[in-house]
Amino acid sequence: MSAATTRSRTPDRLCAEAVDLARAAAEEAAAPGVVGEHAEVVSEGDRVVTHFFECKELGYRGWRWAVTVARASRAKVVTLDEVVLLPGPDALLAPEWVPWSERLRPGDMGPGDLLPTDAEDLRLEPGWIGEETPLPSSAVSEDMAELVEAEDAEVTAGPPASLPAVPTRGSIAAVAEELGMRRARVLSRYGLHVAADRWEESFGPKTPMAQAAPAACVTCGFLAPIGGSLGQAFGVCANEFSPADGRVVSLAYGCGGHSEAAVMPKPPQPAPPVIDETRVDPFPLRPARDSGSVPDVSDEAAAELGHS
Repeated sequence: MSAATTRSRTPDRLCAEAVDLARAAAEEAAAPGVVGEHAEVVSEGDRVVTHFFECKELGYRGWRWAVTVARASRAKVVTLDEVVLLPGPDALLAPEWVPWSERLRPGDMGPGDLLPTDAEDLRLEPGWIGEETPLPSSAVSEDMAELVEAEDAEVTAGPPASLPAVPTRGSIAAVAEELGMRRARVLSRYGLHVAADRWEESFGPKTPMAQAAPAACVTCGFLAPIGGSLGQAFGVCANEFSPADGRVVSLAYGCGGHSEAAVMPKPPQPAPPVIDETRVDPFPLRPARDSGSVPDVSDEAAAELGHS
């Protein structure tokens, strides 16, 4: 450790003894009676010391008045540098600001609320790009065709005619089982109507949420379609902030979380701050007595009017 480092960590004796000067400066900047006891002395550098005083101001629990004093080299006169109010280790501070998009939780949205989506939301992708070339995830794209061909290359040892037995994969029962059709019973027409009425009652166009929605679910990017005849009137909501997340909703249903209802614009980049270090703007911690709209009345005048 060098000698300069040792000097900077050891408070200067004359600056450390200037407690009265620091207290007078803190009392001049603060309101009367809010500067408490002397807490500690911290060395900021060579011949630069900060005195900390307790703050008795209501609402500033744990804050401290910091008064920095300094002196020139080989000088015996200590001068005042600055006076600020700083939070201490146990100070009462406001919570860290969190953007609304991170504070939002599933179930917070009600009827009439509008939830804008980012233009580059990772949960959404273009559904139609206006070209004849299929999307890479499409079943008829070249990439998917090559993948299917590579996976099915070694399914059988040869053509079906040369095999000792017909593979079960090619039977009607096997195909029906893969398609989910090999069931003993399926929903009847009555069962479909009962389910549709029940779903429309919970998440249909007549609900308060749908009445206040900016658009219907049929045009929402968060709607996951379902198969079968019910897919012509219903889908599954995949928006985690929607009250219908994971539920079967009517295509005429809607909420404020519609993907195309409002696109959240990108916040403008603020200009870099310009700091003028050549001047100081005084900022009083308490307003002047004559700065309000009501004139200042002395205690004697108030007593004549009957006020206490």
